[in-house]
Amino acid sequence: MRDLMAGLPATVAWRGDAEDGVLLLLDQTLLPHAIEVLELRDRDGVVDAIARLAVRGAPFFFYGSGYHRVLPAFPASPSAERRTAAIAAAIRAEAAVLAEARPTAVNLRWALERCVTATAAEPSLAALLTEARAIHREDEASCAAIGRHGAALVPVGGTVLTHCNTGRLATAGDGTALAVLFAAWRAGTRFRVLADETRPLLQGARLTALELQAAGIPVELLCDGAAAGLIARGEVQLVITGADRIAANGDCANKVGTYGLALAAAAHEVPFYVAAPRSTFDPSLADGRAIPSEDRAATEGTELAGHRLAPAGVPARNPAFDVTPAALVRGLVTDHGLLRPPFDAAIKQMFAAGR
Repeated sequence: MRDLMAGLPATVAWRGDAEDGVLLLLDQTLLPHAIEVLELRDRDGVVDAIARLAVRGAPFFFYGSGYHRVLPAFPASPSAERRTAAIAAAIRAEAAVLAEARPTAVNLRWALERCVTATAAEPSLAALLTEARAIHREDEASCAAIGRHGAALVPVGGTVLTHCNTGRLATAGDGTALAVLFAAWRAGTRFRVLADETRPLLQGARLTALELQAAGIPVELLCDGAAAGLIARGEVQLVITGADRIAANGDCANKVGTYGLALAAAAHEVPFYVAAPRSTFDPSLADGRAIPSEDRAATEGTELAGHRLAPAGVPARNPAFDVTPAALVRGLVTDHGLLRPPFDAAIKQMFAAGR
C-alpha cells in the first residue's frame, strides 16, 4: 500500500493473513484535522464505517467490503467439507448485508457479487482475499485510464468546478473526476479549481480541497449555493463530477447538488462531464427514475460537529443523491474511453466490448 498524500496512512489496508487479519481504515470523517485508523475485525464495524462515510466514494466501497469478506470467524466444524459450506454460506450472507449499507452505490453491489462469484468454486477466505486484492489492482488501472481519457477536456488557464470528493481518498488510484484533473496537471495544463463544499458532510471542503492542495493544484473552496451564480458570470469553463450509479440511458446519480450544477451549466453553455468506471454503470436500469436513492439522518443537516444548528424540534430533509438527466451531460469519461451521446448506444457498445 502507498501513502495517498504526505502525512496520511493508506486509506485502506489489510494486515495479517486471510484467517485472522484485520481491516485498517483511515477514518475520513475526521480529516483534515485528525488522523485515526480504524482496526475492524467484524462485519458490524465495516457496515458502520461504510454507512457513516468513514470510508467513502462509490468505486472504493468494493475494496473495503472486499477485504471485509475475509473477516468472519467460523465455528469449529468436524469436517473440512462442512467448514467449506459454512464459509460459502457466510460469504453470500455477508454480501447481502453489506450491499444494503449504501443502496445507491452500484459499485458496492457489483464488487460483492464479483467476490461471491469468484469464490463459488473455492469458497475459502484466502480465495476471497485474493479476489479483493485483484479488484484493488484493477481499480488503480481504471483510475489511470479515466485520467488519460479525460485530461484533454480540461481548459488551459480555465476554472474547473467539481462537487463532492472523487479522488485518491475515494478510490484505489487517482480517482474519477479528480483523476482527470491530476492527469491534466501532470501533462502540463494549468488551471484552477473551485471545490464545492458539498453539504451536509463537507466532503469537498474537507477532502477534495486537501487532495488538490497536496497535488499543488490551485483550489478555492466554494459555498454550494454560490456555484450557479459563478457559472452564470462566466467564471467556470468546465464542470466535472463523479457518479454513484449511471443508468442505461446515461442518467447519472451523484451526491445531492449535482443536478443543480448540471442545470446551471446547461443554461450557460458550460460543458458538464461525469467521470466513472464501467462498474458504476447499471445497464439493468432503463433510466434514472429506477435508481434507488438514499435518505440520510436528519441530524447531518441540523447539527455540525455535534453542535445543534437548527432550532430544537425543527426537522430536516437529507436526501443524499440526486439524478442528472443524460440530456444535461456533455460526455461520460470512463476507463473504456470518452462516451458521447446518444448514451444508450455508447453504453451498450462499451459493455459489448467485454471486460
